[in-house]
Amino acid sequence: MQCPLLYRFRVIDKLPEKPSEAATRGTLVHAVLERLFDAPAVDRTAPRAKALIPGQWDRLLESKPELTELFEEDPGGERLAGWLGEAERLVERWFSLEDPTRLEPAERELFVETELESGLRLRGVIDRVDVTPAGDVRIVDYKTGKAPRPEYAEGALFQMKFYALVVWRLKNVVPRRLQLVYLGSGDVLTYDPVVADLERVERKLLALWDAIRLATGTGEWRPRPTKLCGWCDHRAVCPEFGGTPPVYPLPVLPVESAEAVQGRMEPVRPEAGPPVALEGP
Repeated sequence: MQCPLLYRFRVIDKLPEKPSEAATRGTLVHAVLERLFDAPAVDRTAPRAKALIPGQWDRLLESKPELTELFEEDPGGERLAGWLGEAERLVERWFSLEDPTRLEPAERELFVETELESGLRLRGVIDRVDVTPAGDVRIVDYKTGKAPRPEYAEGALFQMKFYALVVWRLKNVVPRRLQLVYLGSGDVLTYDPVVADLERVERKLLALWDAIRLATGTGEWRPRPTKLCGWCDHRAVCPEFGGTPPVYPLPVLPVESAEAVQGRMEPVRPEAGPPVALEGP
């Protein structure tokens, strides 16, 4: 949705991307908030949460040694200290938005996967699932950035509706509430979905998958320039910046033939080759 060519670079070509400080800080903060719920409710305090940061950072480095590249040019450790300090501030801000002593999540970092009638598989990882005694489900996602302006809120909620669709198709339960917690700005965005919302998301995903299958067959992955291009790791091989993409690694059909084949295609299975599932962010 952001850029078809970027999808190709990531999913088909599997081009490497450098770790970023912002994304890594988000991973670190998510790990801290997940681990905090291991403690009894009374001990879920801001000081305890901040004290988890060094250990979780060490665990991240152990699982992803390439993250050491982030601070290679920081011999004195000042930039790392500032980066960890920002993670502390984000964690601390969470306590002004939610009270973890009153929460008992049903699930944390929950992997969900379902298959639609079309054969398309959807999967993702949900930060937190809360369930009330009455059985109402709330899906919660932490964001370490700032909340979008109101005119862009629908785009932010698409991810949450994606998760809600997966839960609905998997468990036949429509989540009562979707909640985005923006630690960067201290905002909480909520939405209460209904079946019609999730059906629209499903139709959108099926149309998106059709576009992916067609592009897979033709090799026509077009760039979609936006302000986000400035953060893209693949500008050197992007035509928008004078680059040449790598040789397309899959067989290519003429557009007319690919469209005809697409119309006859059965749902793509894992052994058939190209990407077979859509994943939540």
